[in-house]
Amino acid sequence: MAKQRKIIHVDMDAFFASVEQRDNPEYRGKPLIVGGKPNSRGVVAACSYEARKLGIHSAMPCSQAYRLCPEAIFVPVRFAAYREASAQIREVFWRYAAQVEPLSLDEAYLDVSYTASFNGIATDIAKAIKAEIKQETGLIASAGVSYNKFLAKIASDMDKPDGLYVIRPEQGAAFVQALKIGKFYGIGPATEKKMHSLDIYTGKDLKAWSLADLKAHFGKSASYYYNIARGIDERPVKSFRERKSLGKETTFAADILDVDILLAHFKALAAQVFTSLDQHKLKGKRLTIKVKYKDFTQVTRSKTMPAPIEQAQALPLAAELLKHTQAGKQPVRLVGLTISSFEQEEHHQDNELQLGLGIR
Repeated sequence: MAKQRKIIHVDMDAFFASVEQRDNPEYRGKPLIVGGKPNSRGVVAACSYEARKLGIHSAMPCSQAYRLCPEAIFVPVRFAAYREASAQIREVFWRYAAQVEPLSLDEAYLDVSYTASFNGIATDIAKAIKAEIKQETGLIASAGVSYNKFLAKIASDMDKPDGLYVIRPEQGAAFVQALKIGKFYGIGPATEKKMHSLDIYTGKDLKAWSLADLKAHFGKSASYYYNIARGIDERPVKSFRERKSLGKETTFAADILDVDILLAHFKALAAQVFTSLDQHKLKGKRLTIKVKYKDFTQVTRSKTMPAPIEQAQALPLAAELLKHTQAGKQPVRLVGLTISSFEQEEHHQDNELQLGLGIR
């Protein structure tokens, strides 16, 4: 019998807006709109949950959003900041998943079927991922856990924000039957309207249709609709880039000026990084530290060794590299440690985007 898959879908909550509220404390708790100016022809790229409560949503004209909430704060898009946060988040994913398939800057599928952490319990892995994302980026994620991509994606949207929803194998078929067609991932407004015209309103209605009849109305998509109506989705989680590095970062609750305290954090990071390296059977020759100062500027410093770096070497190397930064002179809000130049590459992949049974 084939091993039951364990898939996690992670979706960041109000990602662009949350990054803005994190970086600008004066925006927190207020309706915030990322996109065009209030009276421009632009559209809402993202908005905070405070704005969503007022009926504002993505792709809405900014002029309409302004009419709904004149007191809203409008800010321009900062893709560089979002890409940086996304990179941090994906590094967390790679600590736990054998495959990571990003869908955009703020969401991804993770295959944790063979992850040893937390005894392989997918729900506990998802909890750890959410906690590490919050600790290292200050951002909130929702996660869905199930045995295939379709159900994991649906689950991540069930309990937002800061959600964690699990659909177990024995629950899948019944869950889908009760689901409204408009909630199905892969069924957009046009297809939903067409299905309504055919009296298909729920998963149960969709399941009643034969594959042949679905093909007559929906062509190539028929097989997908036929299977998901039964809770079946065999699509693998696919990555698109060989893994080049493995690292960990931590953001401090208060900025740190004391170098000895920073080195203590580097020691803790190194322990976690080398635990992950062991789990993935990786050894690397290059160590990189990252230091982000109070004003959000950041630097990296690296050193490549002739042989794979051992854990005992990590702290002395980090201390040496730290001397070539402004640590001790400028307050530091974040540090990170990464190992790269692997001797034995894992065939993980990733893509560059702009924007019972063990499942518990």
